[in-house]
Amino acid sequence: MRQMELSATRSSQETGDGSGTTSESEGNRRKKVFMVIGINTAFSSRKRRDSVRETWMPQGEKLEKLEREKGIVVKFMIGHSATSNSILDRAIDSEDAQHKDFLRLEHVEGYHELSAKTKIFFSTAVAKWDAEFYVKVDDDVHVNLGMLASTLAHHHSKPRVYIGCMKSGPVLSQKTVKYHEPEYWKFGEEGNKYFRHATGQIY
Repeated sequence: MRQMELSATRSSQETGDGSGTTSESEGNRRKKVFMVIGINTAFSSRKRRDSVRETWMPQGEKLEKLEREKGIVVKFMIGHSATSNSILDRAIDSEDAQHKDFLRLEHVEGYHELSAKTKIFFSTAVAKWDAEFYVKVDDDVHVNLGMLASTLAHHHSKPRVYIGCMKSGPVLSQKTVKYHEPEYWKFGEEGNKYFRHATGQIY
């Protein structure tokens, strides 16, 4: 489903309004890059972001150079608080002014809204960058950028690639279970399993 939505978004970006005028001619040309990495983060995760910055994510001019020369975009992705111009939003604005490494999403932050946030990240990234690969990673995962780039380059010629730590498992229909699936009925009869998919830490 997400692949179809990404394809549809990409299609609409490339075709403009359907009259043969492309978005490029309207001044909305998407920058062609190799990959866009969105690091999922929260308002309370400043220490995690600083750890990422101190280890695998280049800073300042080096981050710009990575995008310019290697076509690798790395951004922390975060939405907004439920209250307009809150202290949480102002703290992120201040941090972004210092580091210039955020992608702000049209999304209200919340633990139960993580799936929606991921979906908005992908659609936002597709609208902004014409990338070969779009990567979602959590802010407590430390990435070997060189290894990631070479792994993806190895799969570059394939028409569709979906990479991650793949898993499946039972759809939990009982309300008393920790990871209860409210929409378990969408997956068929009781006892069904989720389709094979990548775990959320990185894919």
